Amino acid sequence: MKTTRIAFIGAGEVAERHAEAIRECENAELAGLWNRNRTRAEEKSARFGCQLYESPEALVADPTVDAVFVLTDLETHHQYARLALIAGKHVLVEKPVAADAAQIRDLRDLAAEKGLWCVPGHNYIYEQGLMRTRAMLRAGKLGRLVSIHILYNIAHAEDVAARYPGVIKQIMTHHAYMLLYLAEPPVHLSALKSTLHYKDITQEDIAMVNLKLKNGALVHFGASFAADDHSGDPWTMMVKVIGTAGATRYSYRDWVEYSPGEAHSQTFLAYPQSIIGEVDYFVNHCLRRGLPPLSTMDDALAAHEIVAAIERSADTGETIAL
Repeated sequence: MKTTRIAFIGAGEVAERHAEAIRECENAELAGLWNRNRTRAEEKSARFGCQLYESPEALVADPTVDAVFVLTDLETHHQYARLALIAGKHVLVEKPVAADAAQIRDLRDLAAEKGLWCVPGHNYIYEQGLMRTRAMLRAGKLGRLVSIHILYNIAHAEDVAARYPGVIKQIMTHHAYMLLYLAEPPVHLSALKSTLHYKDITQEDIAMVNLKLKNGALVHFGASFAADDHSGDPWTMMVKVIGTAGATRYSYRDWVEYSPGEAHSQTFLAYPQSIIGEVDYFVNHCLRRGLPPLSTMDDALAAHEIVAAIERSADTGETIAL
């Protein structure tokens, strides 16, 4: 098969990671990009060594482009993913996939109708540590599942956080799809949130959630932009799974470079590695072998529903039945 040519709609910070992943990916190349900020688009296309398209319509109309990565803000994901699917392109769309459940269903159904892949950007599950954890759970090597803990504590300056809808939607979408990948949907949850260090923006910078699974296992989500954790064995970003016969841990802190990483004070190598794994799977398993992604649009819909329930519980104080 020919090399898979990929184009970006959106050239912000996350495009850096996807461009790196394409460079690392056998059988893939970056064809070009479009970004609404022309100056940024010109700078990124020159740096990546790829074509600059004049519009998203021109990008999806290029017959040499096989797939489109939608890397824009949440509010435009549906618009641009739909545009690409209608043009006959496979799509990888960053998380959160869309603003509401109806938009996720629309993309899922349109992709099925067109016979195309529309894959949610659920990058963490393509990291070897989480894949190994899932395999151990499925094989019974951890015994009966007792608890899952998914924790994130990375300080974000207010100007950076202002780009995002708050830690529940921005970060706990990751938590939700990881839970669905490792275990099963929760049956109950309760959540709390606060805004601790912002002066002007109102979205939450910390949230915590307790969830119960059907088998009785308990899950804890924590997400914070309010402060870093530099204590011993820090909870920078960690997934811990505990069973009656074993336990596993995945941590950002296992691979660190002492240099700033975009919004982060340090470069946590587990994050770009997860995107490298995601892009490789998309190209070499989904597109070239016809295998389904590790997380589907149905999983994106289920993750959206978990996040919506978290937001409702944090707003009302209710324990939500799912």
